Amino acid sequence: MQKLLAISFLTLRAAIRFKLVLILALLLVCTVVVLPLIIKDDSTARGFIQILLTYTLSVITALLGFSTLWLACGTLAREIEECQMQVVATKPIARWQIWLGKWLGIMMLNLALLAISGGAVYGLLKWRAQRLPVEQQRILQDEIFIARSGVKEQPIDFRSDIELAFKKYLEKNPVSSAEYGMVRKQITEWVKSSVQIVRPKYQRIWKIDLGSRKEYLRGQPLTMRVRFTISEQNHDTDNPKTYPMIWTVGPLDSGQTRVLQMTLASDTFQEVPIPPDMFDESGVLTLSCTNESESDMLFLLDNGMEILYREAGFEINFIRGLLIVACWLGLLTTIGLCAASFLSFPVASFLALGILIVGFSTGTLSQVIEEGGLSGVNHETGKIDTPRLLDQVVVPMFSALLKLVKMVREFTPIESLSSGRSITWAQLGWAFAQIIGVMGGLFSLFGIYMFNRRELATAQGGGQ
Repeated sequence: MQKLLAISFLTLRAAIRFKLVLILALLLVCTVVVLPLIIKDDSTARGFIQILLTYTLSVITALLGFSTLWLACGTLAREIEECQMQVVATKPIARWQIWLGKWLGIMMLNLALLAISGGAVYGLLKWRAQRLPVEQQRILQDEIFIARSGVKEQPIDFRSDIELAFKKYLEKNPVSSAEYGMVRKQITEWVKSSVQIVRPKYQRIWKIDLGSRKEYLRGQPLTMRVRFTISEQNHDTDNPKTYPMIWTVGPLDSGQTRVLQMTLASDTFQEVPIPPDMFDESGVLTLSCTNESESDMLFLLDNGMEILYREAGFEINFIRGLLIVACWLGLLTTIGLCAASFLSFPVASFLALGILIVGFSTGTLSQVIEEGGLSGVNHETGKIDTPRLLDQVVVPMFSALLKLVKMVREFTPIESLSSGRSITWAQLGWAFAQIIGVMGGLFSLFGIYMFNRRELATAQGGGQ
């Protein structure tokens, strides 16, 4: 450990010598202080949090991310190219200790800068929140300055219904095997619509099992978060149209049931408070919606209904969010050091940035996989073109890349913090295991292996 710390402090001294810390500190101050002053919010809780939390944390993460890649590539590649690493390697220290020591030094710098900038964001949030109108301050405290978890209805298994409908469709409408995927997708949406669509004067019932949370939630108020879509087009954004409905909360046919008559706007999330202890003895909360309008209402299965409850305070949630950002920075440090272990500084930087760009290209990767390759769907015929040899290679490769990227990107602390959603310790643990343990471990093993095999004496002539 003493050897690791020695390399870590040498790395920190190198960063200070390059004036990286001073430049980063100035950029972070501009991000936290200047940016919120330039971009004015609309005096609402949502607008306030969008400017002061979402924008600032996003820019802070981007700045620290790019600087981490630059420093990780430069601190190892340049020392090899300038023959400084030869002096260190002659000491009684293993190369893997040099490699991990540099990772630890860069992460010490990242954690310090992240703590300072995060503390500044938190202080600015609390100070600026006092300038909001009283009603918006209440919304801020109840919906954003809190850590809320959610419970949804158990997923419905449609597989047997889809297979039966698909079989009947093929008996009446024979199609080529190339069109099976498109037909199956259409039938899947048609089967789901029987549950998702609530027609006028009809009712939709949700049964949400709170499970072991029921004991913790006794006596606590809950919040119903609902969103629906209608077939009509409402172009008046200043005065959105609302639709009448009747909600029933609590066990049906019991004296505990509450009836709520309300009108809600479509295509936006609405939060409705629910009185405490409206679930039955088994912990199942029953809700039903009767459509009193003249339009069909579409409640999507994934985000149409959710029950929210308080899990923790904002401060602990904010710290857990920053720790997930630290996990991202740890992975970027590993990628930069891995590239610099066998490449020169310019090439290592280019490769590391390329990997980062792939991480932001999940939309493109998903589209190629969905369309079956780069050939895609012929828009004139509506059919999938004959797969080419390139597609047979690209699709499996993109599928593997997408799975790896999702292991990192499935944790979105900035979005959770800006919406008041809880980042649990379990999520933080999974983030550390997947981002640092799995992804970071793979890059670390490869980087240390290449660094051990690299000829330091001939690195000045090219090294790659």
